[in-house]
Amino acid sequence: MNEELKDILGKEIKCLDKGFVRLIDVMGSDDAIVQAARVSYGKGTKTRSMDRELIRYLMRHRHTSPFEMVELKFHVKLPIFVARQWIRHRTANVNEYSGRYSEMKDEFYIPELSQLRHQSTMNRQGRSEDLIGDGEAGKVQKMMSDTQENLFKEYNDYLELDLTRELSRINLPLSTYTEWYWKIDLHNLLHFLKLRMDGHAQYEIRVYADIIADILKLAVPLTYEAFENYILDGIAFSKNELNWLKSVLPEGLPDKDSLKEFYIKGLEADEFIDKLKKFI
Repeated sequence: MNEELKDILGKEIKCLDKGFVRLIDVMGSDDAIVQAARVSYGKGTKTRSMDRELIRYLMRHRHTSPFEMVELKFHVKLPIFVARQWIRHRTANVNEYSGRYSEMKDEFYIPELSQLRHQSTMNRQGRSEDLIGDGEAGKVQKMMSDTQENLFKEYNDYLELDLTRELSRINLPLSTYTEWYWKIDLHNLLHFLKLRMDGHAQYEIRVYADIIADILKLAVPLTYEAFENYILDGIAFSKNELNWLKSVLPEGLPDKDSLKEFYIKGLEADEFIDKLKKFI
């Protein structure tokens, strides 16, 4: 584990108003990925630059099993409505704070004024860029806060009546904060980030995804660079879209030397030219 990663290990990185992400443990690194790949590929690469090229090759061709050799464990504090989106990624190990065994905490999420927006007319499940007016936004925040305060008071009233904790909690809102330990392998974590860093994902879960991405840049820098290059910032085309591109692209293949300007070289350049041959 490098020094930068050691510096943040176990430390809370703030998310939203009361949440956090805390890196608990990391098993493996970029070295573990290339080591696993060499078991399949036979005698492999040895230099750092060649390790980088191998990782980029694996990412480019979606050879995912070597990335599963790396695992990360996080402690996350998050609103319940974010947790319910997050848990849709079923390829992780999760242990969550239990309101049946422990009393719930008086901690609720209230969105910032800048996030109180109108419903999007284009996306039924998202918010638009149009902010609610300043006066109305402050009113919404107060309404949320008052409701949360009243519901938590009722929760405590139920507990004082010795109503079981598992029933006392059921009227608490989705804005209530929960916590969990979340362990996941790198392949599935990258898939999580691809979906949850996307601009169409809900803002609140994007905040957490962005923090985890920053942690990954320290834990597996070569892998994250390849992920950013080929997955996060890459795009795919359908067959029909490719047919249209074929109709408008000029004939002729690029010279390999000219591709170096765009950091496309070596085996990757050969593969790119092979792709272009499908259009010509």
